[in-house]
Amino acid sequence: MRRTFITFALLLTFLQTGCVHRRLTINSNPVGALVRIDGKDVGYTPTSIDYTWYGTREVQLLKDGYETQTQFIDINPPWYQRFPLDFFSDNFLGTHIRDHRRYDIQMQPRQQDNAQNVIQRGRSLRSDALHGL
Repeated sequence: MRRTFITFALLLTFLQTGCVHRRLTINSNPVGALVRIDGKDVGYTPTSIDYTWYGTREVQLLKDGYETQTQFIDINPPWYQRFPLDFFSDNFLGTHIRDHRRYDIQMQPRQQDNAQNVIQRGRSLRSDALHGL
């Protein structure tokens, strides 16, 4: 009887697998900017994606009337996701862990070139071209 109980307890221990749910949320001010993560369009802000691997991500925000914002975001693993603890937290912890990262990015309005600056820049470029600079 005791051996059956120990076997049953060990079986239950191994059947209760752990799970880490990783989620990344990108917000922008103003909302509604197109979000590209590592070159792939993932949605419009606010948007959330699930991810598997920690590391550096290139996040790009695009919106009409605003400067394109590009940031490299370091997603560092928490202590329980570092080797060798990650094996146990992913497989044997017996509970679900949520690792939710949130980043807020402020977008800057695009500066309009006034006509006089454009004309002056054109004259300067023409002059440089004529003089071989």
